[in-house]
Amino acid sequence: MADQEITRVQKLEFRVGQVMTRNVIFVRPSAPLLEVKEIMRRQRISGLPVVDSNGALIGVISVEDLLRSFGQGEFNATVRKNMSKSLITVSDTDSVDTAAQKFQQTGVGRLPVVNARGQLVGILTKGDITRGLLHEIQTETQDEEICRYRASHIFHDVESDDTSLLLRYTVAPRDFNNGGGASSKIKRTLTRLGTDSQIVRRAAIASYEAEMNLIIHADHGGQITAKVDALQVTLRVEDDGPGIVDVRRALEEPGYTTTSQEIRQMGFGG
Repeated sequence: MADQEITRVQKLEFRVGQVMTRNVIFVRPSAPLLEVKEIMRRQRISGLPVVDSNGALIGVISVEDLLRSFGQGEFNATVRKNMSKSLITVSDTDSVDTAAQKFQQTGVGRLPVVNARGQLVGILTKGDITRGLLHEIQTETQDEEICRYRASHIFHDVESDDTSLLLRYTVAPRDFNNGGGASSKIKRTLTRLGTDSQIVRRAAIASYEAEMNLIIHADHGGQITAKVDALQVTLRVEDDGPGIVDVRRALEEPGYTTTSQEIRQMGFGG
């Protein structure tokens, strides 16, 4: 399984029980090895889980186990005597990320899946994960396309003389950890609304600069409002800071700044 697929699995975070194969072929511990050999031949598999009468997984019997027993002349032996009791399993509630990592660590080709009571409920292969991943990506893409379609038609579907969408974001002062969050949301929303890409770009740049100014210079932060209609996007930025007292001086004097010493030490404001 490729590294990029593992990364994608980590992001999606679905469970083993959602992607595993539920129709599991298994044998009882009392089954003769010759019978097991025939099952493996018909099904073209190299191993079988061993389950007791309560449905609990108690072992695994493999082709290697059969060959070892037959090599010793024990053709009438049963599964119980030759099965491996050292089990590598996953739970049906484990994340697929956990299962994928276990595949990488152990090198096995399939993993028995058990429930909280230790009962066998499925088998998981790398192919199951890949199919589940592709299905999830397809579903995710379809949902995104539906979301984009609905959003892009909002101004056509609503009947009114003047339809607009108002987006309002509060920006906290000195909140550098979340800096750019509001402008990213504005960009994402405008894109989903089907806004022209050049307008989206200009709005994203302008709102980012405004957002950072609020974070850096406004004593109490402020608000960014984006008014969106079918033809244009209008950005409005508000704060209750002191502003520039001497505008003329600020325009004429090189390097003039009202930025506090604290902010200048951080590299902003000249």
